[in-house]
Amino acid sequence: MTYLLAAVAAALSMLMTAGMAGTFFGFSVGVMPGLNAASASSAIDAMNAVNVKIQNPAFLAAFVLAPIAAAGAGALLLATPRSGAAWPFFAAAAVYAVGVILITAAVNVPMNDALAAVAAHGDPAEAAARIWSDYSVRWTTWNTWRAVAGAVSLLLMGYGAYRWGRGS
Repeated sequence: MTYLLAAVAAALSMLMTAGMAGTFFGFSVGVMPGLNAASASSAIDAMNAVNVKIQNPAFLAAFVLAPIAAAGAGALLLATPRSGAAWPFFAAAAVYAVGVILITAAVNVPMNDALAAVAAHGDPAEAAARIWSDYSVRWTTWNTWRAVAGAVSLLLMGYGAYRWGRGS
């Protein structure tokens, strides 16, 4: 039964992490360049709408539960003869927690909140262009780091699954 629970936790953690890494990747290489090609005021309006709508149960569950499931798989694997496979899952959970959750909480969410609260003063088009330019470059850089952390986390889980399959 322990192996079955570990397999479920491992599979769920990998699926959720892949989804999150893909979401961040998609934003960095598609959504943000697309918004950058629009007028700044349209980009700000669109990003503010996305930031509201992305806070939905499916996104939030995957975002929060991915490292918990990875750590759970690691904990379950510790109780088996294949305990060597546990450590990559623990490392994956740590990379995700720091590189995805911490960056999101420390950088991206505060930037999103500031973008939602900003008011353009003076010439609206000029002010919007300045606001969007300042936001977009920094937000995309940090978002790309979230994508990289998610990918590294997923690779670590894959390595854990490999070790598990090899009997270590």
